Amino acid sequence: MKRLVAGCLVLISIATTALGASGRQPAPPGAMEGAPPQYTYFSVAELERGFLALAFGSDLRVGVRPLGIRRFDQAIRARIIGGGSIDRTIEMARVIEDYAREVPSLELSVAPPATTAEIELRLIDEKDFQSALQAAFGAKIAKAFVTRTDPQCMTSVKSTSDGKIVHSVSFIIVDKGDAVFRDCAYHELLHAFGLSNHDQRNPWTTLNQHRMVGYLTVYDRSLLTLLYDLRIKPGMTMRQARFVLPRAIAELGLATPKQGR
Repeated sequence: MKRLVAGCLVLISIATTALGASGRQPAPPGAMEGAPPQYTYFSVAELERGFLALAFGSDLRVGVRPLGIRRFDQAIRARIIGGGSIDRTIEMARVIEDYAREVPSLELSVAPPATTAEIELRLIDEKDFQSALQAAFGAKIAKAFVTRTDPQCMTSVKSTSDGKIVHSVSFIIVDKGDAVFRDCAYHELLHAFGLSNHDQRNPWTTLNQHRMVGYLTVYDRSLLTLLYDLRIKPGMTMRQARFVLPRAIAELGLATPKQGR
């Protein structure tokens, strides 16, 4: 199934080759119809490669270039701003709860209505997408982003120059069917948390714009777990991350032992 293109705008790619994950399993219960299967066992190299490709870089940067890793350094509240012709507020809350359950280190919760939050999730109809971007970011930035990426859903990540995310806003389409909604919801939250890039050659991540996934894969869960491990700091350079990742992957138990592959 071909996915709709999503984008991530960072306010302030790494060339890849196919590798060989194992442990192929069907999509988990509750996934959308037609969701692709997932691989569940990965080597240290496969996790390192994916992390470095997705945690560094983005479709478009505006402002000061950040030093490196971008991530929140506090508990995260996500506020759902309902809208559009179909009410998907409850479905969006379930996606947030899935991330909170599977990646406890996010310290993620749903913020009550009309309260401030670190992440805003704006649910809109497709016809309102471009006008919503213009209202949020201004005509110049919105035009540049749409021209470059032709997105169908989108996330803006605002961070300080030392890599601390201060606010993320995601625009998620609600009126193009369940599959598009679920795919955008899971995809854009990965961006909002700090996995800002895409990797079209990576066959395991939701952040491959040639795939439509619609659930939190074991692979992406592992990358988020790494990003929010205390050894990974906001602003960390790629060189610093390379040094830390092997031990973090081992101690978190994310890789498959060689003898089991």
